[in-house]
Amino acid sequence: MLQIANLVKKYGDKTAVDGLNLHVTHGETVVIMGPSGCGKSTTIRCINRLTEPTAGELIFQGVALNQLAYPELLQVRKRIGFVFQQFNLVRRLTALENVMLGLVTGGMDKEEARVLANNALAKVGMGKYVLQKPPELSGGQQQRVGIARALALEPELMLWDEPTASLDPILVREVLDVMEDLSKTQNITMVVVTHELPFALHVADRIVLMDKGKVVEEGLPQQVFSNPQSHVGEQYRQLIDYQLNMTEQKIYGKRIIA
Repeated sequence: MLQIANLVKKYGDKTAVDGLNLHVTHGETVVIMGPSGCGKSTTIRCINRLTEPTAGELIFQGVALNQLAYPELLQVRKRIGFVFQQFNLVRRLTALENVMLGLVTGGMDKEEARVLANNALAKVGMGKYVLQKPPELSGGQQQRVGIARALALEPELMLWDEPTASLDPILVREVLDVMEDLSKTQNITMVVVTHELPFALHVADRIVLMDKGKVVEEGLPQQVFSNPQSHVGEQYRQLIDYQLNMTEQKIYGKRIIA
């Protein structure tokens, strides 16, 4: 499905991604995690060349993305959905019109685009809000419209760049629920950059940990987080232990002494 070989991205003298290798199989949900600034968002943006790689190979369904001319790249991007940190919705358009926009500007018949947009909005639980405009929606609802926009062309690969990063904590759950449902019910390959540990533990087929632009560990969530082989993995294990300890204290009514 997706093969990344020796990916490098430099910004002047700074190396954001340093010789990264990753293989993603059809139907797999791969979650990329790591400390801020480790290169995970740069990696995912390089996949469909929203960020141009400095070096390396990006192979999607046998097509070398890094060798495509821009018009050809635009055609391949129709098969790759991308959900951003920011919602990037047009405020004056309804939810339906926001989802239709890319389809219509890409040359699709308006009525066909309307059907696809309505179907995509229904998949993310936004069927009742198709005529609402972004200012009338919560942050979680706006992000679900953004997800519907990515789903409208029924992509083979979905890329998620910290999709809950711009949400208030209380709204994070509704977006994660949509992502989990898509992972379990739709035949879509997903690569997700996130800091959401519960989502990673519950949904990921494979965890990829990055640090300083490199993959430092990967494997099943239970393996990576219970028996880490890297410093970053050990930090996540300690965080999980801390969260479990805090939960037990709340359940059993133990007093927390600062």
